[in-house]
Amino acid sequence: MEPRWQSGPASITLVRHGESVGNLADTTAREAGAERLDLDARDADVALSDTGVEQAEAVGRWIGRAPEDWRPTLVLSSPYRRAADTARIATGPLDLSATLDERLRERDLGVFDGLTGRGIRAHYPDEAERRSRLGKFYYQPPSGESWADVVLRVRSLLTDLRHGYDGERLWLFTHQAVIMAFRYVLEGIDEPRLLEIDKQLQIPNASLTRLVKTGERFELDTFADTRAVDDQDAEVTHEESRVSRHGS
Repeated sequence: MEPRWQSGPASITLVRHGESVGNLADTTAREAGAERLDLDARDADVALSDTGVEQAEAVGRWIGRAPEDWRPTLVLSSPYRRAADTARIATGPLDLSATLDERLRERDLGVFDGLTGRGIRAHYPDEAERRSRLGKFYYQPPSGESWADVVLRVRSLLTDLRHGYDGERLWLFTHQAVIMAFRYVLEGIDEPRLLEIDKQLQIPNASLTRLVKTGERFELDTFADTRAVDDQDAEVTHEESRVSRHGS
């Protein structure tokens, strides 16, 4: 069951970071049938692509003319470069600085970091089989995190947001798995439904997912919405959801 909120933010808007060079490397590796991404940077340091910068700028322009109830009063961001840079660019015109919170970081893929699905099956066949048996939500890569681990981080952050943030319009710049974890917790979605949603719709870069506080609960208002990018004629980019995702 979703948690009850007697206080806390008026709304939570989750923004997936703009397209990153990791997204591009992942696409290139997948199309080439490679086992590993051609990417030297550690995951925390993966930068935005040129398109990703344009997407972040588009979000910033959209915020500047958005309805008042959409505009952020408080901004938090994953410390990973692609998310933090998206937040900095998008909120710069508003003179709002994002507070970095490690609980919003990308899911840690452990030893799978930088590998494609082909690479995982080639180098870790036993783990590939174990993931198929356990399922995407509970499977934890060696030295990495499961989706359930990400949910625990989200629960910790939401516990802090219950007090002292009354009425804030909170914007969080983060990553795909984290956005899905917020939906899981705030809407009380069960595991099968969460994975069904994830399979049906990949969250586009620089898209908006907003949950609005209604009474003592948060209700989904907008999911994976590209209005900010669409309105500014910037390119909308998607990425296939894969366990080997780097820069997601």
